[in-house]
Amino acid sequence: MQSEYEINRVVNEYADMIRRICFYRLKNHADTEDVFQNVFLKYLLYEGKFENADHEKAWFVRVSINACKDYLKSLFRHRTVPLEALAEEEAGIGAEQYGVLEALLELPAKYKDVLYLHYFEGYSALEISGILKKKENTVYSLLSRGRGMLKERLGGEEFGEPGL
Repeated sequence: MQSEYEINRVVNEYADMIRRICFYRLKNHADTEDVFQNVFLKYLLYEGKFENADHEKAWFVRVSINACKDYLKSLFRHRTVPLEALAEEEAGIGAEQYGVLEALLELPAKYKDVLYLHYFEGYSALEISGILKKKENTVYSLLSRGRGMLKERLGGEEFGEPGL
C-alpha cells in the first residue's frame, strides 16, 4: 500500500494525463471520473516497485487503457455520447487540435492508441511497444497506417510533428 505522500505526488504528476487518456477512450466526463478513480485505487493497492519515472508513467498509461477497456466491456455500460459533447468537455487540447482528435476518435482502437500515445503523450515507437505489448515494427506499421487514415479523413492535410 502506498504512502499518502506518494499518492499525492502521483496524482499531481499524472492526473491530467490519465484524464485525457480516459476521456479520449470513453468520451464522457462522468465515466472518465469513475475510471480515473479506479486507476488511482489500483495504484494505492499496488505493491510493486517501479524501476524509474518512465516505468511508473508507462504503468499508469497501461492501467488507464486497460481500465477503460474493462469499463467499456462492462454490462451496465451500453450508451454513447455524441462527438459534439467532446468539444464541451475539458480534455486539455487546443482548438487547433480538435479536428485532428475528432478524426482520431473515428479510427479503429488499434490505431487510436498508438497515434494518441505518440502525438498527444509524446512516446516513441519503442516506448509504445512496451506499453501496449506489441512488437516495435508493429507499432511503426500502425503509426504509418493510422497517419494515412488520418490524412484521408482530414482531406490530405500533412502532419507528423508531436502535438499535431
